[in-house]
Formats: sequence, C-alpha cells, structure tokens
Amino acid sequence: MGTKNDISRRDFMKSSAVVSAAALTGITSRVYAAGSDKLRIGVIGCGGRGTYDTTNFLNADDNVELVAMGDMFKDRLNACRANLTRNLAAKVKVTDETCFVGWDAYEQVLATDVDLVILTTPPHFRPMHLKAAVEAGKHVFMEKPVAVDPVGVRSVIASSELADQKNLTIVAGTQMRRISHLVEAVKRIHDGAIGEIRGGQCVRLSEAMRGWGPQQRHADWSDMEWQLRRWLFMTWLSGDFIAEMHVHNLDVMNWAIGSHPVQCVALGGRQQRIEPEFGDVYDHFAVEYEYPNGLRVEYMGWQMDTAYGRNDQRLAGTKGSVYMDFGVARFEGNNAAEVAWDQYNPCLTQHKDQIVAIRRGQRLNEGRRIAESTLTSIMGRMSAYTGRAMKWDWALNTSKLDLSPPAYEFGDLPEPPVAIPGKTQLI
Repeated sequence: MGTKNDISRRDFMKSSAVVSAAALTGITSRVYAAGSDKLRIGVIGCGGRGTYDTTNFLNADDNVELVAMGDMFKDRLNACRANLTRNLAAKVKVTDETCFVGWDAYEQVLATDVDLVILTTPPHFRPMHLKAAVEAGKHVFMEKPVAVDPVGVRSVIASSELADQKNLTIVAGTQMRRISHLVEAVKRIHDGAIGEIRGGQCVRLSEAMRGWGPQQRHADWSDMEWQLRRWLFMTWLSGDFIAEMHVHNLDVMNWAIGSHPVQCVALGGRQQRIEPEFGDVYDHFAVEYEYPNGLRVEYMGWQMDTAYGRNDQRLAGTKGSVYMDFGVARFEGNNAAEVAWDQYNPCLTQHKDQIVAIRRGQRLNEGRRIAESTLTSIMGRMSAYTGRAMKWDWALNTSKLDLSPPAYEFGDLPEPPVAIPGKTQLI
C-alpha cells in the first residue's frame, strides 16, 4: 500500500511531487463508443467492500471487465477472485500475472492497461492511492471516507483538482446521494419547501460490530499485519467510526444544507467496546456542528450492542420540517408530503453514472465534496479526542495531524493509546 518499506506517508506524498453524469459536461482523456469498447477496470483492496463494489461495477454495464487486482494479502485477493469468478466468470479477465500482492500492489495494478480503478483499501491509504491513480491517468471510483486526517484531506483535494485538469472522472461511494427519495427531498429543500433552515439533527445508533474481521491474532502476524487485518478498529487506518461509517449521514447533512460546517465541538469515549482487540476507537460520539449563519446541527452516534438503534436525519425551517431515513422522506408544515424510496439500487446507480460520464466524455468529479464531508467527520473526532473546539479553516489549512505509521513495513507497531479529552494533544 506504500511504495517502500522505509518511508512515511508524508515522505511518500512529498516525493510523488454533484450531480448525475448526464447533467455534466466536459472532455475525458478517452472517449468510449457505447456498445463497443470494453471499459477495463482494476480493484485495489480485495476485502469485503472491494468484492462488493467490483461485483456492482461489473453488473452495472455489459461492456465492463475486470483485468487487474491488488491487495496487501494473498488470501484476501484469492477469496475475492474466487467470488468474482464464481459469479461473473465472463467478465473476470484477470490472470495470475495481473494479480498483485504486497505494499506495491497498487502501483502494479496502475501499471496495467486499466481505464479505471476501484479503491477499497483501508481509508488511510486512499489519499496516496488516489494521487497515484490520477497521476497515472486512470478514472477512479473510491470508497468513503477518503482520508483519516487533515493532511490526507488536503491531498485528496489536490488530486481531485488534478483529475479535472486531466479530464478524469472521480466518483465516491456516497450512495445515499443517489437514493431516489433523498434526491427528491434535497431538491425540495433547496427549492424552499421548508423555508430557511434553522436547525437539524443527525442520528446513527447501531451495534458494536464485534463479529467484524479476524477474531484472534495468528502467532505469525506482526503488529502491523494484525492492525491491517483489524483496520476498522484502528483510528490511523479507519478514522474511527464517525468517519468510516457515519460520514454517510454527515454527507447528507452537508448536501441538504448546501455547505460544510464552519466549526464544531464534540464529546465521546469508549464505555462498552473496551477490549484490546478493538484498538483505540471510541464507541460513542456527540457533536454540535455550526454551519454558516449560525445554523446548528446536532449529531450523535454510537456502536453499542443491546442498545437503542436509529438512523435518520431531520431539518427544521421557517416553513416546516423534514424527516429522512433510508426508506422515506416526510415533510411537515406548509408543504407536507411523503416521498418513498423507489427500491432502485443506488449502489448500481453510482457506477452507471460514472460509466455514462466516461463513455460520453462528460465531467464527473466528486472528489472535493467527499473530501469536505470526510473532514466534517474528522473534525468531530478531533474535537472529541482532544476536548477542544474546532474551526473548519484551521482543520483544513493549518492542522498538521498525520496518522501515518513510522514506516510501511511488517514488524513491531505499538498501538496508540486511547485518546483522552483534555489530555490528548491537538495537532
């Protein structure tokens, strides 16, 4: 996932010196003839999400084929390859020679003749992989979140700007932006259905995900390998769950409000999920986000077993309010209405949109907006970890927080201590 075993992410990056596709215009680096040319894709990161996204991408269009795969671990790559071959044999064109394993697997995938890469490694690696992919002239589909720290966010924004210059598409795995009733709800909000927005609430309460990943450490696994295989519970790899998962909900709030927040203050901790195998992540957060004009949104989220579950967003305005979840958008007030999901799979829609944009030579670049939603979640985590209020401009432009390990190599890697508000340093 890095280029060499003895360099940090910062050194690596220095040395390497919203809308539907049909509504966008621009020129791509290569125009594909619909119904003829094959779109050749590669996947970098062959875990569960990589398998899922690649399956959906291959199902999204008849003229798409998988020609290259890369992962840190051979067992993960083999499992992904077997799954895809079993279910989509006619579209899986990878060979032993185009399957790559190790720290430089992503570079080897990018050196093949792929037109597009799917980036589904742990989020820590997203900035460097996006940078390398754009520099190599590849279209990109990348999963959320796209960074775990402000240094990574800035890199993603820079790579997204370069993608525009090179006429490349970037689509992010924020499928909630393509759920039909949410698309309609946000359109109505922007058209004034609830008037001027005065406040909001964002809630996601779910189980602790204790069954995720390997349950026991193998005797021959180094610290680095153990952390990579349990990446969901390591802040340096996942960004903590507020970023890794709840970025979806915060992205919906930014989308509906039409802006990112300007500052926040947060609290959080770990009270139930405290065993060593759960790394240094928290199990609950609560954040007050302030948006322009004094608008405040209250977010709360947890991952705790046998606790109350909920997943929704609400906004209140001068003419009414709206409630939004995965199944319905319900307006109350002057423009009372209910919009239900049409059951069409947004995870297919996101790939179809990108394929259409590539084939028609249209501009489609979601890089900056997902970078901003990622920073929204990172700000909340940073505030909760340190006990400090956080301003957007400082986090984006000044913070030097870089969660990179000392080196990208298998070996000893002590786990960082769990953050303690008021004691953990703000960087």
